[in-house]
Amino acid sequence: MITDMTMPNLTGDRLTQELLKIRPEIPIILCTGFSERITEEKAKKLGVREFVMKPLVMKDLAQAIQRALDRQKTKSS
Repeated sequence: MITDMTMPNLTGDRLTQELLKIRPEIPIILCTGFSERITEEKAKKLGVREFVMKPLVMKDLAQAIQRALDRQKTKSS
């Protein structure tokens, strides 16, 4: 799951919490620009697998996806 921190009606950190209640193993990537509400450390404590700052560079996003999926494989092995 790739989500943004700032969305209408539900922030990315709240979405993360709700998703992990339903499916704790889901890999979540959180994207954000400058935020006083969330840091990479806070995001990781919530269960976010990868934290990506905007503006996004496709190579960085692709690497974050690969790392999140690799960790998923490692946990299920």
